[in-house]
Amino acid sequence: MEIKGAGAAIVGVLMALGVASCGAPADPTVPAVGTSAAIPPVAASEADDPEEGEAAVPAPRGSEGWRSRRPALDGRLAAYATHASGVPGTRVGLKVSTTEGGWEASAFRIGAYAGGSGAFVWESGFRLGRAQPAPRLEPYATRTVVAAWTRDLTVDTSGWEPGFYVFLLRTDTGWDVQVPYVVTSPSAEGTVALVAPVTTWQAYNRWGGYSLYAGPPGDSRSHAVSFDRPYAATTGANDYRTAAIPIVLRAERSGVALSYFTNLDLHTSAGALDGAHGYVSMGHDEYWTNTMRDAVLAARDAGTNLAFLGANTMYWRVRLEDTAGGRARRMVGYRHDAHLDPLYAEGSVDATALFRQSPAPRPEHDLLGMQYECYPVDTDYVIASPRWWGFRGTGVRHGHRVLGLVGPEADRVYPDARLPRPLQVLAHSPYSCRGVMTSSQSVYYTTGSGAGVFNAGTLRWGCAMAERCERPLGAGTAAFVRTVTTTLLTEFVRGPVGERHPAIDNVDDFDLSTTNSVSAS
Repeated sequence: MEIKGAGAAIVGVLMALGVASCGAPADPTVPAVGTSAAIPPVAASEADDPEEGEAAVPAPRGSEGWRSRRPALDGRLAAYATHASGVPGTRVGLKVSTTEGGWEASAFRIGAYAGGSGAFVWESGFRLGRAQPAPRLEPYATRTVVAAWTRDLTVDTSGWEPGFYVFLLRTDTGWDVQVPYVVTSPSAEGTVALVAPVTTWQAYNRWGGYSLYAGPPGDSRSHAVSFDRPYAATTGANDYRTAAIPIVLRAERSGVALSYFTNLDLHTSAGALDGAHGYVSMGHDEYWTNTMRDAVLAARDAGTNLAFLGANTMYWRVRLEDTAGGRARRMVGYRHDAHLDPLYAEGSVDATALFRQSPAPRPEHDLLGMQYECYPVDTDYVIASPRWWGFRGTGVRHGHRVLGLVGPEADRVYPDARLPRPLQVLAHSPYSCRGVMTSSQSVYYTTGSGAGVFNAGTLRWGCAMAERCERPLGAGTAAFVRTVTTTLLTEFVRGPVGERHPAIDNVDDFDLSTTNSVSAS
């Protein structure tokens, strides 16, 4: 079914993003084009001295050229990639639609470079523009928007260092869009793995008029969404610009050994986290498959430290399906219509309901240490354990308030038999959720494997770092989050942090009995 009216109008509403699932085969009819420049993932100021007899390799110069200056609207320019991620050498396609005369694309690796936060690695040269066909609902029953476009060019990523990348496409008239892409690390061995939550970006993506949250006026929302479409301007409470990129930049500045993945990689590549010393969930990481959960749980039980730098994590269980376009290119999520999911009546563990609810409940706090509690939230982060090792260098004391850090969604400790122990409450922030008093926590727990697990419990962790939250929080809040994040990374990369810093259980010191009815995200 072709999308008409309001759905078609949204075809052009994208000022950022444009990502697709991994695994699509290269189109042999479209040659790789453009000019690439391989770069090392290190800031110029941090480059090692060359060995005697070796030629010095110039460090790349950074710039801010990857940023959007004139976001394209009203169908002027739209684009998406045929992969969300891929190891170096993956041939990733770009599919582009524009009403302008022509466009060109360039790629930047995000990092701590002298001169700017992105290093130029590739450009396409000028390409003639064309308007691609209108999107369709395929299948109509699940309201799944698909932009069945022709590939315009193929980018050969041979020589590209693992990392977080942004494709910037700009028309000859100056309109632009961004398409994020992750060059996946071949191995996580000995590193801290940074994982981008692309499933959450796609769940909120309303390009073509539909998302897992809403449809156009007079129609219902999607029950499955496709990675074969661009992203609209808004992708959820925290998108890649305000959550993932600030964490990437802080991690690169820390100097620790890093690896890069999307959460799709955890689903499609068994053992992706094998040997990792740390795992970092970057921001709003709400939509997980059982396979993703099992992968992270197995990593923790093998001694990998975990950090969840967000809130509302692992709230909705989804399924990923293969399509003609490749592996895991459609995400099924019935959400509050879970009873309509064909797997629901079967009692399947893969039914797309809340993780904590029927038909196969797996409450999330046995991994996270907390569960999602409320939206909207706007309160201070109140320090409860000032001597915790992760607060080193912040100067906080008991009761210190980090201004505005908790929001717009927050987590809470549910003190039942599934709660990991020992668990240390690091911050305890009372607030009113729709007139009911409750509280938000930030926690740290340790396991028998030696792994340490930190959960920030707030969606503002990433945006506060870059001072790009929905309201100003101040330099003090930014400095606090940056310091704690750097400490976590530098300790994580040394191996199981719980062996050096066991959690000091203090759960019983707090009144955590208030149960608020969960506000669905």
